[in-house]
Amino acid sequence: MSLGTLVSQTVDDTCETLMSEIHITKEEFDEGGILLRTCSDDLSVTKCEGFCNSQVQPSIMTTTGFFKDCYCCRESYLKERSIVLHHCYSPDGIKLMTAETATMEIKLREPADCQCFKCGDFSR
Repeated sequence: MSLGTLVSQTVDDTCETLMSEIHITKEEFDEGGILLRTCSDDLSVTKCEGFCNSQVQPSIMTTTGFFKDCYCCRESYLKERSIVLHHCYSPDGIKLMTAETATMEIKLREPADCQCFKCGDFSR
């Protein structure tokens, strides 16, 4: 395969939104900064994953001698979701059982859609 053939081949963008399992831990403190409880859980969340078509080519117009046309897979917007953490413990490691302390509701922002964007371009 010649270099000319290699350069002319294009790679399709495969940027997509996929499900992923993560473990979340959240600590709660009082006004004085003392730890009240630690809650955690395993959750399914979305993430951006995949490849975007990027190119590097020789250029006499750049100081490095190469022009880079880079695209990255990332979220096009985020959605906010409320989740409940079900495993809460005191600072001593004792599982909390009362209704007001046994669970913790938090808000999580996750990708709702993923697309290829020019690398370093954060204005949307």
